[in-house]
Amino acid sequence: MAAFRANCAGMVEWIISEGLTGYDDAVAFMEARVAAIHQGSADELVWLVEHPPLYTAGTSAQASDLLDARFPVHAAGRGGQYTYHGPGQRIVYVMLDLNRRGKDVRRFVSRLEQWVIAALSEFGVQAEIREGRVGVWVPRPEKPALPDGSAREDKIAAIGVKLRCWISFHGISINVEPDLEHYGGIVPCGINGHGVTSLVDLGLPVSMSDLDVALRDSFERVFD
Repeated sequence: MAAFRANCAGMVEWIISEGLTGYDDAVAFMEARVAAIHQGSADELVWLVEHPPLYTAGTSAQASDLLDARFPVHAAGRGGQYTYHGPGQRIVYVMLDLNRRGKDVRRFVSRLEQWVIAALSEFGVQAEIREGRVGVWVPRPEKPALPDGSAREDKIAAIGVKLRCWISFHGISINVEPDLEHYGGIVPCGINGHGVTSLVDLGLPVSMSDLDVALRDSFERVFD
């Protein structure tokens, strides 16, 4: 597992892993941490990582949505369908105790969405959510409309969580500067027609550390 840089604020610990973290290592770490939080021997945690190129399949993944298994495919155990992870994408693993924060899954997912939207707004990005379409989206009026005449929107962040004993794990992926061509091996989240984008694709010279600061600031506003 990559080396850690850690600090704490209140009862929520923040860890930023340098380099690329293997997916199986990440899952093992989250499993252990969730158990420790449940036992009362560890604080809640927000863990920021990057992965090598890979696909993950959520519990609703359809085999037909895996178009080209050009990278390793992992069964994630989280909600959702297929998604891509890779360098240039910030993965935000969120291990929070909903026993103390309210046992309301919809409210929790809504807070995750609002957290992403608030962080992206610090860079002037108008990110939005859509009923029936998971993730966080950016309107792209400058691009051609879809065949049905509806406006094009691109996904910039995906959300997929799992709960154990009302403690969350897995979480969010936000595109900073990944290789967007790597999404070509899947139907992202089972949604056809719309595309994917990133902060750099939107013309914003945002670094991973810039996003990390925005996530930290907006977390405190949304969750605390």
